[in-house]
Amino acid sequence: MEKKDPIEEARRYVANAKEVIKKANYDPEVKIYTDSKYIKMAGNTLWNGCLIALDAALQVRNGKGRPSIEKYKEAAACRDRKLLASIVAGYDTMHLYMGYDGTKDKQVCDAGFDKAIAIINRCAKLCPGNNQA
Repeated sequence: MEKKDPIEEARRYVANAKEVIKKANYDPEVKIYTDSKYIKMAGNTLWNGCLIALDAALQVRNGKGRPSIEKYKEAAACRDRKLLASIVAGYDTMHLYMGYDGTKDKQVCDAGFDKAIAIINRCAKLCPGNNQA
């Protein structure tokens, strides 16, 4: 089986999250989504896409188990401070506010998508042998 480019795979997750959030039924009159179930699904999909890109750029997975958010922060602090700032903000927005809380606030959800794209693009620059942005 052909190994997929992790950055392209991460971008595919963002595209999938865009499809999922459409099901959350945006109400433009009050500027909120009406179904938090789909916000949670979109937030988790976004964050999982970011983890794919972060794993490729930072290579923090070693041994058994999954790395904690602290491992990603430590690796980013050593490698790229801009990425660290994006991870901190992205984790809060995508994983906590969207994924756990299911916030219905459209501005928060839009920020989650923006942060995911920023993280993935930054990782694309940091990936070994990858010259894309």
